[in-house]
Amino acid sequence: MLKRVVVTGLGAVTPLGNDIKSFWQNAVAGKSGAAIITKFDASLFRTQFACEVKGFNPADFLDRADVKRTDSFTQYAIVASDEAIKDSGFDFEKMDPFDVGVIWGSGQGGMETFEEQVSEYARGNGQPRYSPFFVPKFLTNMASGMISIRNGYMGINYTAVSACATSNTAIMDAYNYIRLGKAKIIISGGSEATITPASIGGFSAMKAMSARNDDPQRASRPFDVYRDGFVMGEGSGALVLEEYEHAVKRGAKIYAEVTGASMTADAYHMTSTHPEGKGAAKAMELALNEAGITINQVDYLNMHATSTPVGDLSELKAVHALTGDEKLTMKIGATKSMTGHLLGAAGAIEAIICLMAIKDQVLPPTINTETLDPAVPANLNIVRGKAIEHKVNVAMSNTFGFGGHNGIVVFKKI
Repeated sequence: MLKRVVVTGLGAVTPLGNDIKSFWQNAVAGKSGAAIITKFDASLFRTQFACEVKGFNPADFLDRADVKRTDSFTQYAIVASDEAIKDSGFDFEKMDPFDVGVIWGSGQGGMETFEEQVSEYARGNGQPRYSPFFVPKFLTNMASGMISIRNGYMGINYTAVSACATSNTAIMDAYNYIRLGKAKIIISGGSEATITPASIGGFSAMKAMSARNDDPQRASRPFDVYRDGFVMGEGSGALVLEEYEHAVKRGAKIYAEVTGASMTADAYHMTSTHPEGKGAAKAMELALNEAGITINQVDYLNMHATSTPVGDLSELKAVHALTGDEKLTMKIGATKSMTGHLLGAAGAIEAIICLMAIKDQVLPPTINTETLDPAVPANLNIVRGKAIEHKVNVAMSNTFGFGGHNGIVVFKKI
């Protein structure tokens, strides 16, 4: 018999705040995390702004040795998971360490370290000047490994990679392992530190990012007729997933139950979503079927909606394929308008938004959507401009990634 799975802890390091409280407050307030890049001189790039994590000093959380041997994406993961573990309140000393695992996600891993070390080699006129920490710092699986080492968790441990669907892949895997009885608790989520010359330069060369350098805070504008690309973000989101009976027995605070999750592939293009959203629509359908509900019973849908001309429309078509023209009470949000696109960490912080919406019965806004694209179906209700109070029993999070990966997770209030 399959086990029930709930979320009992949350943690965040984001462009809107470096803990759950500040992140959620700023999201509800409709704040933008976008500004001119400070991590390097981007003045010669097509895109010169991003949603950076602000005021983060790893030395405030990690000892000197751990700071030296970890990339920023791992540091973000450790700090967010520390907060989630503390929020969950479980007493690890009373548990079998093999019952607690970590399934993490990152799309690019230690890109920052990789660039630094290769550049250092080039500056050395070909002399081998690599750090002994080079390899362990840039390995994509190192965040899950370090969370495990830091806390002594000896259960299942690995990192998922499915581009911008990565976090939902990790959450889905954690959900399924607990359902199968292979773990009691799994720390899951994702982290990225991709505001680097190579990442910004690469996405700029693709013309995938907005080039509104004169107005960064209004650049991410999902569903707006004048949208011109996504805004890069960075940070981390962490969730503690737990077997329901175990959580109840210890009197844990429960944010919501994970009731459905699914993945499909577009099998269409390296970087573009299917123009009709076929893979996305099927992934939503499968996740909702597993949850035992229809899309008309979803109260809040956090869309992937990155603010790209093609991607936003294909996702809208996917949603409309399920809803038809029926009048809906479901509200739609596109919170990348505030956070930017955290790539492999996007699904984690958007899952947190879904869970906080269930907790507080409040929906954060989609900002900057001023002139709605006429292609948006009339029955899809986008929360624009300001947060609203809304009854949320069921929330669904969509993520889609390069390579045609589609990942959906459904949460339900208990």
